[in-house]
Amino acid sequence: MKKVSIGSWAIPQDIHELCRGAKKLGFDGISLGGFAPYGANAQLLKTKEEVEAYKKAFAHNGLGVADYAIDLWAFDALKQTEQWRAAYREALEFAASFDMTDIIRVDTDAKPELVPGMDYQSIKKFYIKNFKEMAKEAASYGFKVVWEFEPGFIINEPSNIIEVVKGVEEENFSLLFDTCHAYNCALGLNGIEPEVLSGGIMEFIEKAKGQIGFVHVIDADGTLNHDNTSEHVPFGDGKIDFDQVIPALMEVGGYQGDWWAIDLCEWPDAWGVTEKCKQFVDAFNQKFCG
Repeated sequence: MKKVSIGSWAIPQDIHELCRGAKKLGFDGISLGGFAPYGANAQLLKTKEEVEAYKKAFAHNGLGVADYAIDLWAFDALKQTEQWRAAYREALEFAASFDMTDIIRVDTDAKPELVPGMDYQSIKKFYIKNFKEMAKEAASYGFKVVWEFEPGFIINEPSNIIEVVKGVEEENFSLLFDTCHAYNCALGLNGIEPEVLSGGIMEFIEKAKGQIGFVHVIDADGTLNHDNTSEHVPFGDGKIDFDQVIPALMEVGGYQGDWWAIDLCEWPDAWGVTEKCKQFVDAFNQKFCG
């Protein structure tokens, strides 16, 4: 079976508290965010001693780090490219010193709208160029890079997503396929070039064949939240048929990763529904991966 993690960014808890709770619920690891106040980055953990104390929370509870979501959201990639790339390099250096996962998550870090002086084709070329360079930088540290597309950031149309990831053409660069984001992107939400897939998320999985490097699992109801991105809803409260999606991710999409990462991003009282979500994932994990 695949291992199961919970996204730390959804749970506003000190890492020691979160790890203790995750162990009690039977999680194998944490999908770790670099976001304040409880995440891990060079500003929050400034010394080797602070890093080691943070890491002990995982070791004491027998947990691993499934993936590391670096925090670059302070910068608009299209308008503040140099700062964006510098922050990325700093995050890579920190992740290497942290040394608990080989999977780094990135975003396009710009609103889903055109900017002066750039048409959409130019923007796609911008991300192909920069993601390619970023993948090469990450490879020097031994990292794989996964891009999490979503309606809240630019390039969220299925065909354009696939065009960009294939354009990067680096062995260590692939997609982070979040089931909620994928469901909503297949509906055409927030698209600059709106694209609605008649086959929904199942068609999207087929389009992404061979390009899926990591998976976030959570339900979707087809709506956007106050931040203009996907409303991640607990399993069973949305519209995704996981009995179809989970085997398709592996058999059609070719997902061969070791983890299912539960992402309750921005759900009120996410910890209150975490146990229920873990049980749901355990059930399909046993059914399709046991």
